[in-house]
Amino acid sequence: MKPVYVAAYHQSVFGKLMGMSVPEIVANAVTGTCKEIAVEPEALDVGSIGATCNISLNEQGLLAGLLAQVPGLAAKPIESVENACASGGQAVLSVVQKLECGLGETGIAVGYEKMRDAEGKMDGKLIGKVLGFFSHPDERPGKTFVFPHLFAEVMELYLKTHGYSEEHLATIAVQEYQNAKHNPYAQMRNVDLTVEKACQIEGINRYIAEGLKLKTFDCSQITDGYAGLILATEEGLARLGVKKKDCVRLAGWGQATDPLKKEGRDVLCPKGAYTAMNAAYAMAGVKPADVNVAELHDCFTVMGAIGTEVIGKAGYGKGAQYWVDGKAAPSGECGINTSGGLIAKGHPIGATGVAMIGWCAWQLLGKAPKELQVPNPRAAATFNIGGPICASVCTVLTPAA
Repeated sequence: MKPVYVAAYHQSVFGKLMGMSVPEIVANAVTGTCKEIAVEPEALDVGSIGATCNISLNEQGLLAGLLAQVPGLAAKPIESVENACASGGQAVLSVVQKLECGLGETGIAVGYEKMRDAEGKMDGKLIGKVLGFFSHPDERPGKTFVFPHLFAEVMELYLKTHGYSEEHLATIAVQEYQNAKHNPYAQMRNVDLTVEKACQIEGINRYIAEGLKLKTFDCSQITDGYAGLILATEEGLARLGVKKKDCVRLAGWGQATDPLKKEGRDVLCPKGAYTAMNAAYAMAGVKPADVNVAELHDCFTVMGAIGTEVIGKAGYGKGAQYWVDGKAAPSGECGINTSGGLIAKGHPIGATGVAMIGWCAWQLLGKAPKELQVPNPRAAATFNIGGPICASVCTVLTPAA
């Protein structure tokens, strides 16, 4: 297969996009990404765009048409993708596959989500309802907030199976909030968090589902935001005027999907997640030991622990301990979610998978904020999921030189 490179990355500040319309969001994502390498959208051959709540919250479908609305992109192979919270990662793979199929040499992957109104306010019950659509109908009854409840059950199982406490998982959130303080794009960059505060039930911190231990600080954020990646083959880089030394290689990728219903599956060792991650490693010719940068889909703290195991930085049941031991810190064995992760950077659903890859590219290029820059970055892994650990999109990035 032809080598594919990340030629440019651009994102909004995550949090609130206020009165920005969906067409404006899409246009800004494209033009902002193109400006990173001083090219015009017409230089791009193909495209893909991912979002999750575009119809249910924004009343907007056919997002590919909005991408084609950007001057220079009309009449090109563009598609919209939806894979729940893995929509951003799926958009990236969509572009990669178009390049590998010979439909072009350059392309753009865009992801976005608009979850708040023009005043920056959110309707928590409505968001909980529409996100619940991405679960199996049989697992919704009796759950006010479907996904937090499902992952509260996963958290309970993880704690009981591996003998951890709430405090162990709280260390994940604490590290990520600390990272977010140095990320100018992060939603929660002005919040201080300690393990004690993360575990104490007071103020905004409360149990999400009765009888289960998941709390507010275990959860990712309701977020507006967008992100864009320009991907190119070697021929495409030459056309764009981008030097290989200024890029990273998307050396491996994998995608797999498990049944939607959580019941009956081993969610602590999700088959699809491991299949996708192992495929990405095999394609890249990289081993987990080679990776010292990673961005994981920590929609809830328990997924930070499970994700650490999926990418192979910790053995089964050892993911939470990896964070407790400080190995996931920017200066640790592998800087995981140095961006702040979904918990503190924010989780604009369709943008998340794109942003994971983009942040890893910045790390490998030495462009992360100095407080978050991983020393001597070698290789990076991303793990983007959708649904109750159902859809998995994984990538491995390496320096291009």
